[in-house]
Amino acid sequence: MHQQAALVTGGATRLGRYFSEALADAGYDIALHVNRSREEAEEVASGIRAKGRECEIFHCDFLNDDLHVLLQSAKQRFPGLSLLLNSASAYEPAPIAGTDLAMLEAQFRVNMFTPLLLTRHFAEVVQEGQVINIIDNKVAYHQYPYAAYLLSKKSLAEMTHMAALEFAPRIRINGLAPGVVLPASQRTSDYVQWRIEGIPLKRQGDPAHLVQALHYLLNNAFVAGQILFVDGGESINIEGRHSENYTL
Repeated sequence: MHQQAALVTGGATRLGRYFSEALADAGYDIALHVNRSREEAEEVASGIRAKGRECEIFHCDFLNDDLHVLLQSAKQRFPGLSLLLNSASAYEPAPIAGTDLAMLEAQFRVNMFTPLLLTRHFAEVVQEGQVINIIDNKVAYHQYPYAAYLLSKKSLAEMTHMAALEFAPRIRINGLAPGVVLPASQRTSDYVQWRIEGIPLKRQGDPAHLVQALHYLLNNAFVAGQILFVDGGESINIEGRHSENYTL
């Protein structure tokens, strides 16, 4: 029996870092994918090794490099590879009127095409395992100011359902959709508070909430093809207009 291992894309920064470290705490060796964040990756890898787990950094530019090579390399280094966590993401806001082909291609290549192809290659090299796709609670909305980004994430959610059917029962596939947990650095405190006001639970989330959700998906063997929203109920807060909230 080989030691279990996970390939985490975008695993050196933001939520990806929390997921990498949580998986190491759960007993996984980590194949840590990185593109530009090499310094951060070295720091994360050092911390994971200090926990007594193996960690190897794998560079791959999802816009230019061969994804099959990434999977093969991770599998060769970690024969017990049993989890693919697609956390890497590209984000560039623009409405449809401001979206060109280059933006569409870049957003879809990172957010949709790469997870799909990595899932395919993962299924080719492992006997059984799990895939968890990190999506976004915005897929519950039609926020056109983020057209290319949001359409790519909506597609990833649908791909999660399709892949869960195609690769079951050998590979169990689910998604995790975070809400307001780690706002981008350019977001002001006033903006974050405004977002919180639209969350039924009236609070900002914490990475620990996402780690709890990750453990649930990992450990519940009867959950497949699900998108778990961890957002305080924000994504269901779509009451809409009706006669009882109508005001002149």
